[in-house]
Amino acid sequence: MRLSIKRPLLASAAVAVTVLAACASSPAMKNDMSFFVTSRNGGNGANLGGLEGADRLCQSLANGAGAGGRTWRAYLSAAAAGGAPAVNARDRIGRGPWRNANGVVIANDVAQLHGTNNITKQTALTETGAVVNGRGDTPNQHDILTGSQPDGTAITGTADTTCGNWTKNGDGAAMVGHHDRTGLDESAPAKSWNSSHQSRACGIDALRATGGDARLYCFAAN
Repeated sequence: MRLSIKRPLLASAAVAVTVLAACASSPAMKNDMSFFVTSRNGGNGANLGGLEGADRLCQSLANGAGAGGRTWRAYLSAAAAGGAPAVNARDRIGRGPWRNANGVVIANDVAQLHGTNNITKQTALTETGAVVNGRGDTPNQHDILTGSQPDGTAITGTADTTCGNWTKNGDGAAMVGHHDRTGLDESAPAKSWNSSHQSRACGIDALRATGGDARLYCFAAN
C-alpha cells in the first residue's frame, strides 16, 4: 500500500517541478525586466511622435512581453524649443536598478548607467530576449537613437541632434549610440552606448545606411 501511494505522489511532484520550470522560462514571467532595446522601430523613421510617441512604443512592447505593470520611458533627450526647456534622457528613466529580459543587471543606478555599465551586445536584448544585430552582422543595426551626450543630457547648440525632437523623418539628424560598443575604431565615441555619432538624416533609409533601424532604449521608470 505504501509503495502504491508514494509513486503517484512522486510523479505529481515531478510534474509540478516541470510546470514551474516552464513557467519560469516563459516571457510572460519576466516581470522583473526593466530595460530593453525595442524589437522594432516606430514605422516612420526618427519621427516617433515626439517623446510621448516614443514612450508609447516602449510601453506597448513591454505590455506585449508581459512587463506592462510598469511605466516605460524611451531613453531620449529633447532640445529646448518653443519656450519649453530641454529634456535630459537621464532624468526620464527612474532610479534603477535595470535588468534585461534575462534578469541580468545592466546598471544599478543612473550614475553607473553613465559610467561603468553592463551594456553590451549580449546584454542589450529586446523585450523578447533576442540579441540585436551589431557590427559584423547583416544588417548591422547597432545605432540606437538617443539625442544625448555621454552623460545622458541634451546636446546644446543649434545643430539638430534629435530629428526635430523626434518629429522628422526626412532632413535633420539625430545622435545615436552603439549598443554593441563597437565602431570603426577604438575611440570613445565608437564604443559609446548612447553618444557615438550623428545620423545622416532622419528617414529610415538614411538611418539604416549608417547601421541603424530607428530602434530605442526603453527603461522602466518605476
